[in-house]
Amino acid sequence: MSCQGKAGAISKYWKQILFIFIALILVAGCAAPKMETELIWPLPPEKPRIKYLYTITSEDDIREHTFFRKLKEFLIGKDAISELGKPYAVHADNEGRLLVADSSWGKVLIFDKEKHKVTVLGETGQGLLAKPLGITTDSADNIYVTDSAQNRVVVYDKDGNFVKAMGKEGVLDQPVGIAVNETLGRIYVVDTKKHDVQTFDMNGNAAQVIGQRGSGDGEFNFPTNITVDKNGMIYVMDSFNFRVQIFDKDGTFVKKFGGVGTGLGLFSKPKGIALDSEGHIYVVDAAFNNVQIFDNEGRLLLFFGEMGSKPGQFWLPAGVAIDKDNNIYVADQYNRRVNVYKFLGGDEDEKK
Repeated sequence: MSCQGKAGAISKYWKQILFIFIALILVAGCAAPKMETELIWPLPPEKPRIKYLYTITSEDDIREHTFFRKLKEFLIGKDAISELGKPYAVHADNEGRLLVADSSWGKVLIFDKEKHKVTVLGETGQGLLAKPLGITTDSADNIYVTDSAQNRVVVYDKDGNFVKAMGKEGVLDQPVGIAVNETLGRIYVVDTKKHDVQTFDMNGNAAQVIGQRGSGDGEFNFPTNITVDKNGMIYVMDSFNFRVQIFDKDGTFVKKFGGVGTGLGLFSKPKGIALDSEGHIYVVDAAFNNVQIFDNEGRLLLFFGEMGSKPGQFWLPAGVAIDKDNNIYVADQYNRRVNVYKFLGGDEDEKK
C-alpha cells in the first residue's frame, strides 16, 4: 500500500473514532435525568396532600433508557412506539400495570413499567374491541372492558387472552363505567343511554338493574362512571344530574352530593370517580379541568389541576383510578396522556 493509501485509511479510521466520540457525548447528554417541577397541593404552609409524580404518553416513557439503547437510537433511530391517542378510562392492576382504554385507538394499551413494555389488547379475534370506555380487573387480574360501540363487556385473562363476553342483544345500549365486587359476586356496568346500572353475576348473567331515568333519588340522567368501596358501597357519577349518588351493596339509594354550577364543590362536566385508601371521593370534571376531592359526606376537601398542557395540568380529563399505594391516575384526553399523582395521607395519617 502506498503512503497516500495508508494516510487515507488512517484518516478514515480517525473519522470513525471521532464520530463515535461525538455520538457518545450526545448520548450522555440525552441520558441526563430530566428535572421535573415539584408540584404539590395545597401550597405551603399547608401540609401537602397531593403530589404530581410523572406523565405517561407513550411506550418511550416506560422503556429502559440505558446507555446502549441511547447509542442505538442515536445511530439507527428509535423503534416504533405505542402512543396514546385519546385515553378515556384508566386502571392499575395488582401487578402495577397501567391499563388505558383509548377511544381513539379503539383498543386497550397496557403499560408495564417493570418489564418496560406496552401490549395492546383487543386487536383480533373474539376479543376485538371498537370503542372501549371502561376498564377494571379482579383479584386474579382478569381484565373487564366495556365496549360502547359493540354494547358488550369483554373479559380477558391477565395475559390478554379472550375469556368471555357479557351483555346479550338489547341488554346494554351504551356501556361505559364498570366495577367488580367479588365478595358479592357482582359486576356493575353503567349504561349511559339506558340511564341505569346493569348488574351481572360473575358468569355474565343479568342479575339486577339499579335506577332509571330521572332526577329523583336513585334515578339517573346520562350516568358515566362507577366505583365500589371495600364495604360494597356503590358510587355512581350521575353526570347530567351533576351529582354523585351512593348506594348500598344491594343497590338501595343512600345519599347524594353535588350540583350544577361553577362554585366550589359543584360540577359542570363530571366524568371519572375513584376512592383512595381513606375513603375520600375523587371526581374529575372535564370542563373545570381539575379533580375535586370530597369526604364521605360530600364536603369538598381539596381540588387540583387546571387547564393547560404543562405537568399537573389537564385538557378535558376523563377517567381516574387509584391503586393500593394511593397512586392516582388521571386520563388527560386531549393532552393524549395519563398524569400520575400520589395521595400523601390525610386526617387518618395525622391520627396515627
